[in-house]
Amino acid sequence: MTPARDESMVFSRTAWADFLRSRVGCDPDKYPLLFSHADETDPEKVGWMQGCPPPPGKIIQFADGSFFRFPQSRWSFCHWREFVPTKNVFRGFGPPSNLEQALVAMDDITFTDRLGNTLDWRQSLALNYTDGILILHQGKIVYEKYFGALSREMPHISFSITKSIIGVLATMLIHQGDLDATSLAINYVPELTNTAYEDATVQQILDMTVGVKYSEVYADPQAEIWDYHRAGSPLTGCPGYRGPKNYYEFLRTLKKEGEHGATFAYKTVNAEVLAWILRRVTGDNLADLLSKSIWSKIGAEQDAYFQIDTIGTEQAGGGLCVCLRDLARFGEMMRLNGYYNGQRIIPEEAINHILRGGDKRLFARSDYAITLAGWSYRDMWWISHNEHGAYMARGIHGQNLYIDPKAEMVIARYASHPIATNIANDPITIPAYMAVAKYILSLNI
Repeated sequence: MTPARDESMVFSRTAWADFLRSRVGCDPDKYPLLFSHADETDPEKVGWMQGCPPPPGKIIQFADGSFFRFPQSRWSFCHWREFVPTKNVFRGFGPPSNLEQALVAMDDITFTDRLGNTLDWRQSLALNYTDGILILHQGKIVYEKYFGALSREMPHISFSITKSIIGVLATMLIHQGDLDATSLAINYVPELTNTAYEDATVQQILDMTVGVKYSEVYADPQAEIWDYHRAGSPLTGCPGYRGPKNYYEFLRTLKKEGEHGATFAYKTVNAEVLAWILRRVTGDNLADLLSKSIWSKIGAEQDAYFQIDTIGTEQAGGGLCVCLRDLARFGEMMRLNGYYNGQRIIPEEAINHILRGGDKRLFARSDYAITLAGWSYRDMWWISHNEHGAYMARGIHGQNLYIDPKAEMVIARYASHPIATNIANDPITIPAYMAVAKYILSLNI
């Protein structure tokens, strides 16, 4: 097949290389060879957690942090609730919605990545440490594969795809008149007085334009992202720990830095504040709200589940685990403008609000513009503004839900990439998805 090239994508190799060196500690000169060992780290071949008991050196635990280290993460991302307390998102009593199969051979589709390498689709999956991937076209499964420790029935940690799902819940409430996007957060959660959020609006929180002192750099052990994770950890009661002991306590420590609305700054804590607002507005916990509003309506195959802190608060910034087919169902509902499984689930106006996108000028000032030039961020979704009108939900280590309206395509992917930030895998991922979309369009199916 002829390599597909998307000439509209602008990519600065120098900026990308500098980012990886300074922010991630990775040598870009070895990319992508540095990440070409998916087969060698296959968790089933390595033998993580196999045996009764597993032998020394093959045990993965929460307490020692090994569950979040690569290559152990290739197993743990598929077994998340074996490490942390969780809360179910009930799928409902009805049958799963039908996903017909119309499989298409795609492994030999070739494309040029944004570093100038010619790759095929099969290679791209290995280079991005794919655990599972499913492609829908017009609601039918045209491609579905699982690797390593993942299988069809297993929920996988979705990380920040969670934010986008929470963003949909919020946007629903706004368009139903139950939540005011222009209102200050403290009007719903007075406990946020004297924090960074006391003069932030709900829409600024949704669009990640809040000025808050908080670093999302996973490569920095001093970054506040780790304080956030410690606050939600089941180990907060251990002797010697003196920090916040749940998400609510942590959020009340955050101080303002800069002005709200001045720039796009992707920070997980915004999703936690948004979730606090949703709980106050609805009187429901997040798991029940998601179940009642969406999960029980899309015909999910499996319950989803949230990671929770020691007082049962769901991690809204990245704690939702979902099986791949159900993630694809959610994506298909989005593609169909909120109508799915024979019913209106999301107001069409809410979907349209997301798809309009955010301020591209603010987005252009962020590091994410290195690999996502011309994109924007709106209601906790990543909007491409490309020729296909594609948009995404994204999570660290390669979790993706990619929706291409023109190609009538949804791609749901789970991965266990060794580098957290998706900037590391975007040079392959984004052109690969466009190549598949154009191939599907060429088939006229």
